Amino acid sequence: MRRRLLIALTVFAALAVLAFAVPLSLTFATSRTQELVLGRSGDADRFATLADAAAADGDVRALAEEVGRYHELYGEPVLVVDARGAPTVNAAVDIDDSAIVAAVAAARRNQRPQPINRLMPWGAPTMLVARPVGTGVQVNGAVVIEASTARARADIAKAWAVIAAGAVVAMVVFTLLALTLSRWVLRPLAALSHAVADLTASLPKPRTEVVAPSIARRHGGPPEMRAVAESFDAMALAVADSADAQRQLVADTAHAMRNPLAALTIRLDSLEPAIPEGATATFHRASAEVERLTALLDGLLSLAVAETPAAFEAAHTAGSAENHCDAVQVVADRIDAWHSAFESAGMHLGAWGEPVVGGDVVSRLPVAATHATSDSRVAEYDASSDWQVDRHGADVAVPADVLAQILDVPLSNSCRYAGSGAHTAIVVATEPGWVTVTVRDDGPGVAPEEIDRLVTRFYRGVTAPAGGSGLGLPIAAALTQARGGTLTVEPVDPHGLAIRIRLPRVVER
Repeated sequence: MRRRLLIALTVFAALAVLAFAVPLSLTFATSRTQELVLGRSGDADRFATLADAAAADGDVRALAEEVGRYHELYGEPVLVVDARGAPTVNAAVDIDDSAIVAAVAAARRNQRPQPINRLMPWGAPTMLVARPVGTGVQVNGAVVIEASTARARADIAKAWAVIAAGAVVAMVVFTLLALTLSRWVLRPLAALSHAVADLTASLPKPRTEVVAPSIARRHGGPPEMRAVAESFDAMALAVADSADAQRQLVADTAHAMRNPLAALTIRLDSLEPAIPEGATATFHRASAEVERLTALLDGLLSLAVAETPAAFEAAHTAGSAENHCDAVQVVADRIDAWHSAFESAGMHLGAWGEPVVGGDVVSRLPVAATHATSDSRVAEYDASSDWQVDRHGADVAVPADVLAQILDVPLSNSCRYAGSGAHTAIVVATEPGWVTVTVRDDGPGVAPEEIDRLVTRFYRGVTAPAGGSGLGLPIAAALTQARGGTLTVEPVDPHGLAIRIRLPRVVER
């Protein structure tokens, strides 16, 4: 690839240099030729004026002296003829030369033969400049100068040599720049290619079933680029296979251990009557650990399922009623489902609305008035005018059971960690293309440096009490991302925590 890049850059540089040097050389040759022609044409016109005066006076001595001095000074032959074509003054001109005869004949016909347009270093050694003698239509003879082109051709050759030297220097500079540029561009590419190849070699071999064509096969390109593309394709397949294998291992392990744990739970339950009174506390702690381990395996299994490619593809499945739900209705259901737990913990749970720029507040229920105690109470809220603000505009592209599973995580965390007397509110708001459901509380919250780590697997806050697996928020985040949304954790001023769930909005047509 480097050789091809250098060839391409060199060719472009050569074309650029030639595009500048060739016109410059031709322009100088034309200019020098015109300078010679104009000078000799002026001399020929002066001799024609002297010849016309000599013809009128009948005395050619002044003309002969002028022509002789000119010939001695420049060494160029000059011929002056009269009206009949007979030589009047001849300074070393071969009158039998056909070119001389033709030039004299043209001038006697009152014509001015066009000299050479452009001299070349290898051109003719002389050129003829002819002028008629007389004024108007009266022709009294002709003047022919056999001008030498040696000096003009030498000047042109010298100028062309300077231009050629400049072109060579420019080509050398362009070549050095091309070398530097090619090294600067291709050295990281070569390093990347080797690094990718080494990394790919260290990964497990990708699956052998038919896969999509590689980038190199679809787009082609230089061999080095195709090699990098093929290495990336192989690495992507290997990484994808490794990630799938890890998820499958987690799911298989969690599933395989559930049965032994279930059997262990049954055995512990059957042993409870036989446990001595002094060992009851130890027995209950062992049972609690089994239950915690069961919850942890359930969480691992849920997280593995949420991160599978099939879960992500669900977000792009063709729209249907099963894949959509009313966020407001799901929030109402979750408030009703969690009300007893919050009431037992001495906490308050409800829905509230907040303005969103460019959107509408969907749920607007006072916190103090949302302690629903029955289905009829929920229906009463559902029928209130405040609750029905833009009700159908809160449809999200998420199944109701999945949204309920996502909301249960922050609600469970708030119920467990916010503390007695805390208030938990659910905010449902819409904006163009999105519906945001926020679960926030005014509990103690967490330290600022822990906010971003709360969605990390197995991470639990430093001040969090015992219990929990540290998988709840990661599972909720994975489920949200699989449906094309985002889950973020934010602090609440002056204290508390907010879980903001942003999901794609379904717009009715």
